[in-house]
Amino acid sequence: MNLLLAAQDNVTWHLVPLTAVISLVYSASRYELRERILRRSLSLFGQIMVFMILVFLILLAFSWNI
Repeated sequence: MNLLLAAQDNVTWHLVPLTAVISLVYSASRYELRERILRRSLSLFGQIMVFMILVFLILLAFSWNI
């Protein structure tokens, strides 16, 4: 039963924590100071999320009348 519920789960909800982890690990590999890592990872997280939302909206507009 749990496998059936997991199959119905929307995969797009995993994009937010995955983006957060990727931006945090990428920033931690480039900087050493904790404050700079957090500031840069928040900035990168925001940039990635805005880009993904824009792509989603563009794809939604193209598929509107299909």
